[in-house]
Amino acid sequence: MPPKPITLVGGGLAGLTLGIGLRRHEIPVTIFEAGQYPRHRVCGEFVSGRGQETLARLGLREMFERTGAVSASNAAFFSQTKSMPPRPLPSPAICLSRFNLDHALAREFRRLGGELVENHRWQKEFGEGIVRTTGRRLQTEEHGSRWFGLKVHARNVTSTADLEMHVSPRGYVGLCRVNGGVVNVCGLFRRRTGEEDASLHWHKLLCGQPGSPLDQRLANATYDEDSFCAVAGLSMEPQRAETRGECCLGDAITMIPPVTGNGMSMAFESAELAVEPLAAWSRGESSWPDAQQQIAHRCDTAFARRLAWAKWLQRAILAPALQNSLITLAAHSEWFWRTAFERTR
Repeated sequence: MPPKPITLVGGGLAGLTLGIGLRRHEIPVTIFEAGQYPRHRVCGEFVSGRGQETLARLGLREMFERTGAVSASNAAFFSQTKSMPPRPLPSPAICLSRFNLDHALAREFRRLGGELVENHRWQKEFGEGIVRTTGRRLQTEEHGSRWFGLKVHARNVTSTADLEMHVSPRGYVGLCRVNGGVVNVCGLFRRRTGEEDASLHWHKLLCGQPGSPLDQRLANATYDEDSFCAVAGLSMEPQRAETRGECCLGDAITMIPPVTGNGMSMAFESAELAVEPLAAWSRGESSWPDAQQQIAHRCDTAFARRLAWAKWLQRAILAPALQNSLITLAAHSEWFWRTAFERTR
């Protein structure tokens, strides 16, 4: 009996990685993607933690290197008035533009015989054999605020660490050096209900307050305007996969606060966790409810603790009264530095 086909709705990191994993089990897979490749995405553009082990097991680590990924070995945090020297990461991260990464994953999926349908927005119901990998869950308002993300690539950036996080009372901006000598400038901000759409003034938001360390980093920057993109409706509240009525992966389950730098890793990890149960269903070895339940349980087990830690870390780092103290603690306490890193990965 031939294996049953699987449909993935969404061709981001989780969808493409899952598709590649299933094709290596010779499972027929079709991915429907609303956009097309290559494209820029709002993303920190670096992978740290267990996601690198997932990439190695799925045979994708070498593809990262061939596509131009660079290594990040240290990081530093800054407020509008406080700086810290770079500190070594407990384990190095790998950095790569989503423009290049998504395109490379799409090529690999097609090379393995997968069917990728671009420019197609899924309008049908979700049910047996269909997995939602569409990215974030839309959240229009959360505690009186709306979260939105901005991203642009820049050159002539004078960063002192491979990864930099600049926090302010309104949000934070991360700087990450990716392939081609480009720096990814990516920020998360909150807008109170009724306020003007601040994303229209993205230069001002991403460059920080005049005189701040972020402003100094970007004083001579030149921006690739074509790389600018924005996303709204972000939810920072942790969610559990077992509460969903559909089979979901990656950000479609929940989004970890970007301050942790673990979002890309969780997308890859969730895809790997789903390969075996979906392959078993495709071969007729289990029912769809059993496969869906197994995937949800695996994801919740893998991510629950880091999501809980990330929630409190995000709240602390966004509290203006705590920002300078946390940066001082990160600069001088090895225990705090390693614990904050390891518990969110």
